[in-house]
Amino acid sequence: MSLLTFSSTVTDENKYTTWLDNFMWNRLRLGIIIAMVSLLTFLALNLSRYPNIDLSWLYINLTQIAFLLLSLALLYAPVGRTHPSFILLLFSWSITLIPQCWYLQIGIAHFDFVAWTLTFLGQATLLPVQWRLHLVSQLGVLLCFLILFLGFNLQFSTQIANADLTFLSLYLFWFCVICNISVYLYEKLQYSEFHAKLYWKMEQEKSERLLLNILPASIAKRLKQEVSTVADDFSQVSVLFADIVGFTEMSGRMSPPALVKLLNNIFSLFDKLVEQHGLEKIKTIGDAYMVVAGLPIPCSVHITQIADLALEMQQGIAQFNVQHQNNLKIRIGIHTGPVIAGVIGIKKFAYDLWGDTVNTASRMESHGIPDHIQVSSDIYEVLKEKYILVKRGTIQIKGKGEMTTYWLKSKQVDSTF
Repeated sequence: MSLLTFSSTVTDENKYTTWLDNFMWNRLRLGIIIAMVSLLTFLALNLSRYPNIDLSWLYINLTQIAFLLLSLALLYAPVGRTHPSFILLLFSWSITLIPQCWYLQIGIAHFDFVAWTLTFLGQATLLPVQWRLHLVSQLGVLLCFLILFLGFNLQFSTQIANADLTFLSLYLFWFCVICNISVYLYEKLQYSEFHAKLYWKMEQEKSERLLLNILPASIAKRLKQEVSTVADDFSQVSVLFADIVGFTEMSGRMSPPALVKLLNNIFSLFDKLVEQHGLEKIKTIGDAYMVVAGLPIPCSVHITQIADLALEMQQGIAQFNVQHQNNLKIRIGIHTGPVIAGVIGIKKFAYDLWGDTVNTASRMESHGIPDHIQVSSDIYEVLKEKYILVKRGTIQIKGKGEMTTYWLKSKQVDSTF
C-alpha cells in the first residue's frame, strides 16, 4: 500500500468514526428521551390507579429517571461528544441494573426478562451500530444478575418462581443473539454504504475538477442545469494569442516524448500565470496558446489584466530558458473588442470564441516578431498612460488591410493602481 493510499484510508476511517459518533449521539438522545417519557407514563398510570403503591417500586422508577437525566446531561458534556459509547452503557444499565440493586436489599434475584428484552430491543432498533457494545451491555446485565444471585444466595422473585427458568434463559439468549446479529448486519451494511457514498463523492469531485479544467465555472454550472445551448455576447473583452517560434522545425529534431514534455512544461507555466491573474484559458492549437480576459464574468480592467499576463509570460519563458538551457522565443499578439462565446459539440465539447476580435488578435501574433508583444491601437489607447509602448507603424494585416500596431514593452516604473 502506497503512502498516499494509506493516508486516504486513514482519513476515510476518521470520517467514518466521526459519523458513527454523531449517529450514536443523536440516537442516544432520542433513546433516553423515549425511555424517560415511557417511565413517566407508567409511573403516572400506577399512581393514579394504586394510591397505596409499593414504595420500593416508586423508588426504583425515580432512581431510573434520575440516572436517565444524568445520562442526558453527560451526553451534552464533552465526554458525551467524544465517548458516546460510555453513555450508551450508562443508559442501558440504568434501566436494567437499578431494579436488581433495589431488590437486592430484600434478598430477591429479579430476573426481569421483560424489561431486559425491551431494553435490548430498543437499543438494537434505535442504535443499530457497534454490535460489540450491545454485547457488552447484555453481558453486563447477565453477569451482574449471576454474581448477585450466586454471591448473596438470593431467592427468585415471585413472578418467575414458578416459571421455567431454562425456557426463559434460552428465550433471553436467543433474543440477544438475534439482536446482535441484526446490529452486526446493519453495521456492515452501513459501513459499506458510507464508504460507497464517500467514494461516489470523491469521484464526483474529481469529475467536477476535470469539468472545470475544460470549462469556466459559471459555464459548467449552466451545462449541469441542462441548458441546451450556451452562447453569449460580450461587448468588450481582450484576447491574447501566444506562439512558440520555430516549434515546427524543433519538432523534427526531437523525439515525440521529449517534444510533448517540453510543450507541456511551457503550457503548464502559462496555465499557472493565467490562474494567478484570474483569466480564462480557451485552448491550445499545436504550439499556440489562447487566453481571454473579461469573460464569462465581465471586468472593466480586462485590458490591463491581459497586458500583465503577456509581460509575465515573456519573463516566464526567459526564466524557463535559463533553468532548462534552451533558447525558446514566443510571439504574443493582443486585441480587444466584442466576441461571441459558447460551448460547441456534444462529445469532447469546448468553450470557444468567435468574431473579428479573435481573428485580429490572432493576426497580431502571427504578424509579430519573436520576443515581442504586438498590440492593436485599441489596446494602446488604454495602456499608453501606465505602460511603455513603442509604435511599430502601419503594417499590412491579412484580411484587415493596413493597421497601426505597437510593441508592449513593460509597465511604467512609477505607475500606481
